[in-house]
Amino acid sequence: MQYSKGELRRAQTLELIKSHGKISLQEIVQTVGCSEATARRDLDALEKAGEIIRTNGGAIYEGSLTSTVSELPFAAKRDFRRMDKERIAATAAALVKEGDIICLTGGTTTFFIAKALKKHRNITIVTNAVNIAYELADAEDIQVVVIGGVMRSKSYELCGPLAESVIDKINITKMFLGVDGVTQNFGFTMHSELEARIAQLTMERSSEVYAVFDQSKIEKSALFTIAPLTQVTGVITNKQPEGWFEQACREHQIAIHTTTDSIASI
Repeated sequence: MQYSKGELRRAQTLELIKSHGKISLQEIVQTVGCSEATARRDLDALEKAGEIIRTNGGAIYEGSLTSTVSELPFAAKRDFRRMDKERIAATAAALVKEGDIICLTGGTTTFFIAKALKKHRNITIVTNAVNIAYELADAEDIQVVVIGGVMRSKSYELCGPLAESVIDKINITKMFLGVDGVTQNFGFTMHSELEARIAQLTMERSSEVYAVFDQSKIEKSALFTIAPLTQVTGVITNKQPEGWFEQACREHQIAIHTTTDSIASI
């Protein structure tokens, strides 16, 4: 079988990204010998094929999101499956009512939930994520409560004893929990022990807890367990769960909200 020059170039680019874990546009231009515009088009095609994750100025190999690789910074993950995250955010925002006290953990999906909630009126949003608080700074009808602490640079989350001391004084109506992985044995997991601890404490103060994640998180496990599957009110994801996950939701009466349901109701 003969391959076109474009196919061979994209294959070479993909191998570069796999071998390095991540790569910049300039590195592709210099190594592959193409223009920056061509490199961008190749990355777009590889992303559509599900091979890579586009970042600002380059790309990351999708395999680096597995639990065997260290945590990626927020900026590197934000645009991965962005459309799915925005749809999940819209589905989550539809559950919020006037007067609610909402908790948003750090994470890319919860960041898009914050953006989706900016037009809501008379709600309070509690968060330990600096970037989420900043995103909501110009939302006139939303009261923002920031849980203080020491910031983790990769996630912009504030953690530690100071944050933990504040949580005990807060009552939350609905919590949207961002996770790094979901497995049958370990439940909902995170890369950071400090963030997992904050999430656990805010869950205890919440009337309802919804885990929010796209399907790429299924069967992936980070180092620290936040909670078993049974400790959430519901899940919000981009596709109807299947297999063991669907069965677990049914057995434990965990509500399932999908973006496909939201689209069908429009």
